[in-house]
Amino acid sequence: MASVEIYLVRHGQTYLNKYHRIQGWSDSPLTDKGIADANRAGKRLSKLSFSAVYASDTTRAQNTAKRILAANDAPVALTTEPAFREENFGFFEGMDTGLTWHTLGTPLGLDSFNAMIAKLTIEKTKDMFKAQDPFNDAEDNAEFWARVQPGLDKVIATANDGDRILIATHSTTIRSIVSKYSDIDVSVSAENGSITKLTVKDGHYKVNYYNNTEGKVK
Repeated sequence: MASVEIYLVRHGQTYLNKYHRIQGWSDSPLTDKGIADANRAGKRLSKLSFSAVYASDTTRAQNTAKRILAANDAPVALTTEPAFREENFGFFEGMDTGLTWHTLGTPLGLDSFNAMIAKLTIEKTKDMFKAQDPFNDAEDNAEFWARVQPGLDKVIATANDGDRILIATHSTTIRSIVSKYSDIDVSVSAENGSITKLTVKDGHYKVNYYNNTEGKVK
């Protein structure tokens, strides 16, 4: 039975994270803390041998992946994959998070992104952003998965039995994958530099752990 392990790492803190701005397809550099987040993830993953390493096409994900690779002896090239971008928040990109959550969530009695996800599910929260975007640029859940799932499928199709794969990606992307393939509560955000592990065996996904921020990983 073919089995592949996938390690999802959220990029390190960026300046837009620091300033509490919504950052989906928008991009910004890693802060000093973000560099430390990436280095810490690299140290924790340094003993694992990866067969392939992917990152979304944002600089924050690519630079996180490069720092993880620098700590790893495996001579693996980094592959950029747009499928693993963060959710596209459309009109709300770059806006203050507190103001946005208040504007969209308060009419429903929800005052944070995590509260929206806890009450509505992460899937319906995407649909709400789409419905409230006056430009219709935000991704709904169907649009999100129309790009993410083919990316995952391609990674699995090109892997060999027993391979370990690293993907540097984003919080809502990780949360969405975990929500789709497990019953784990994703109303708590994946932290910067955290590690989430999946095992895919003959096309069936299992989430081994989510948002692991300390200790040994295997």
